[in-house]
Amino acid sequence: MSSYTATIRWAAKPDEQFTKGQYSRAHEWAFDGGAVVPASASPHIVPAPWSDLGGVDPEEAFVAALSSCHMLFFLDFAKRGGFAVAAYVDDAEGVLGKLADGRMAMTRVTLRPQIQWDGLAPDAAALAELHDKAHHACFIANSVT
Repeated sequence: MSSYTATIRWAAKPDEQFTKGQYSRAHEWAFDGGAVVPASASPHIVPAPWSDLGGVDPEEAFVAALSSCHMLFFLDFAKRGGFAVAAYVDDAEGVLGKLADGRMAMTRVTLRPQIQWDGLAPDAAALAELHDKAHHACFIANSVT
């Protein structure tokens, strides 16, 4: 079993009025390898100036985590199948919507990978099988409904 950590840092600024909701949602994510990522609430949820358009919001990070996990497994399965991937780009999109009980949730994530092959490319059936295997192996996809 593996364990993963992240440190999330936020602090109020002296001129903000926290109890009135007038405070920045900008914060940072720090990871064990040294990466520090500016983060914020989504501007779709919390309008500027209380959100930071330059920060990654949790919803974007969720979509990116699903896409990245799928890609990493896809690359591995392609390698095992004897296919060489030269480039992989995914313009992934997540949709935030309401569940039947009224709670908000990421109700759909659509992956749109565009793959460039170095040499022989798989046929349509083999490509579909690579994506299916990657989907079922992805830890993040297995963690959501």
